[in-house]
Amino acid sequence: MLNFAIVGCGRIANKIVDGIISNSENAKLVAVCDILENKMKQIKNRYMEKTDVSEQIIEVSNYKEILDNVKVDVVIISTESGYHENIGLYFLENEVNVIIEKPIAMSIQGAQKLVNKAKEKKLKLAACHQNRFNYPIQLLKKAIQEDRLGKIFNGMARILWTRDDNYYLQAPWRGTWTLDGGTLMNQCIHNIDLINWMMDDEIDTVYSQTSNYIRNIEAEDYGVILIRYKSGKIATIEGSAIVYPKNLEETLTITGEKGTVVIGGMAVNKINTWRVEGDSEEEYLSIDCGDPNSVYGYGHEALYKDFIEAIQENREPLVNGVAGLNAVKIILAAYKSQKTGKVIKFEEFNEFSTNDMKNNNLRVKG
Repeated sequence: MLNFAIVGCGRIANKIVDGIISNSENAKLVAVCDILENKMKQIKNRYMEKTDVSEQIIEVSNYKEILDNVKVDVVIISTESGYHENIGLYFLENEVNVIIEKPIAMSIQGAQKLVNKAKEKKLKLAACHQNRFNYPIQLLKKAIQEDRLGKIFNGMARILWTRDDNYYLQAPWRGTWTLDGGTLMNQCIHNIDLINWMMDDEIDTVYSQTSNYIRNIEAEDYGVILIRYKSGKIATIEGSAIVYPKNLEETLTITGEKGTVVIGGMAVNKINTWRVEGDSEEEYLSIDCGDPNSVYGYGHEALYKDFIEAIQENREPLVNGVAGLNAVKIILAAYKSQKTGKVIKFEEFNEFSTNDMKNNNLRVKG
């Protein structure tokens, strides 16, 4: 049995609790941490009501007090993004395996530190890109690995959502360069991980254009990224937080010489198109996982299961720290491209932070 702790009890913490509960044969919650006592108690009570446990769950407002009170094997970090790096490094230094909600850090250097520390300590580190575990995503990855789509030409990720002013006012850290970034870092990072995973190739260059049209935030509310891989594949990402009047789509498209696949749904959980040589499209279109109750999808349960098994089997988790690093690095390359107006050579790009975007005005006037 592995002891889990949650640091950060905001709205994603409900999914985290449910993910731990679904793996209750191997996982139990022993500690919660948040600076807001009511949120901490809400998450603790949710766990206790759903599991009917009577064992004490530690509540602390300072994450550094957790290990003084209880043994922890795995910590899940879901605070504001800007705090992920320091909290993650603290627990890795103290021999605790770490799962971090996206993004794992706000700088390339910070993400690399986490990867290096986990390797040094021989601990497991995972980025919570849970959509990799969606059944349609798994089917697509398997088809690519089996070369059923033939040579892959390009991929496209579109995240066309709306996040109104109230969304940002509810949590003033959202949209800031220090603690969050814009729509590419916050809303689009999951699909950026997915498209890079599907391409499975070394990145050559990244180019981007971003703007802030109407949201009262520091960072972008709309952005486009163009990635060219060393094999010649091209990936495009379009991300918006300003679609009127509500979320429009979240889709992942992969095209190859023998196949075209589009996955959509609320959280890339539904096959919209499956035109693969030798396959029946009707059969694949009949696969309906149903929309989840939120854009967070279904994947937390499976990601935690994989992480637990990675500890038990002493292997890397499917979404390891390097995957988290790569997703952050792509977005930071996009930000630097916007700032400089230049194409970024990916292998030479090793130092950048969202804070380097401060005083870079993205506002479109008129």
